[in-house]
Amino acid sequence: MPLTFRVLLAEDNPGDIRLFREALDSLSLSFELIVAEDGEKAIALAKSAARSQPLDLMVLDVNLPRHKGDEVLRQLRAEPSFSNTPVIVMTSSEAPADKAAAAWLGASLYIRKPSDLDELMDVAKVIEKVLRKNSP
Repeated sequence: MPLTFRVLLAEDNPGDIRLFREALDSLSLSFELIVAEDGEKAIALAKSAARSQPLDLMVLDVNLPRHKGDEVLRQLRAEPSFSNTPVIVMTSSEAPADKAAAAWLGASLYIRKPSDLDELMDVAKVIEKVLRKNSP
């Protein structure tokens, strides 16, 4: 049985969620995609996963309702069980302050949100590399 990766996507745009799922489906990976449409839910789901079956990766949008991405990352990095989980910040924000905050808070990567499916496929390949690098 293939290894199944657990990925938490914190994203509030339904179209981006659908495209992200399509991009992951194109990879030769078995994965469970958990979606949180706001920051509060992302924190709760990540903490819940840490108690049962830890996440292999979190992909986090900066501009989320009910807790911005930097607050989500700040709270989760304070949890010992989440301190080593790779986090990719994927957002439309190119603000230097957002990039600096993500780096300071321990994001593994900061990626500009793709504008089309081809660009998202390139991001999916990066995600695959991160997952394979961190798998046992």
